[in-house]
Amino acid sequence: MPTTAAIVRTADAMIRKYDTRDPFRLAEQLGVEVYPCDFSGQRGVYKVILRNRFVFLNQNLDEISGRIVLLHELGHDTLHRAEAVKVGGFREFNLFNMKNNRLEYEANVFAAQIALEDETFLRLCENGYDAQQIAAAMESDINLVALKADVLIAQGYRLRRQEHRSDFLRYDF
Repeated sequence: MPTTAAIVRTADAMIRKYDTRDPFRLAEQLGVEVYPCDFSGQRGVYKVILRNRFVFLNQNLDEISGRIVLLHELGHDTLHRAEAVKVGGFREFNLFNMKNNRLEYEANVFAAQIALEDETFLRLCENGYDAQQIAAAMESDINLVALKADVLIAQGYRLRRQEHRSDFLRYDF
């Protein structure tokens, strides 16, 4: 089980190696095929089929949500590929529920680290932005912002802890 610090290091190394935070470019560089799907009950699926890695992404998501979901699924690819192979992939209908699921929490930390650059995040905090304003400025989700704040607090930054829902990217119909 990777620590939060190890997940942050892994994400940062990936950003440096591929010189991008764009999830679609990262997927391409990693050799992960991304397919849009017309899901009715989930946002995304990560699956390994005959050693080929796939993300099936709900095509009905808005651009920001789609990028976050793809980063989350790339987190599974990077951090949990062996587990995905064992269980035949992650078919997540209650996607992103971190409450009692270590894998979902870790994938969300990975997504937050890739999506939300430290310097920009900290500058916005210093300028008095709240979580909602940071989410808008960084084109993200307020709950991903709260998770990023928790990660930075764990690294020793003096920030006010933000509230976030453990199931913030759950797809409700």
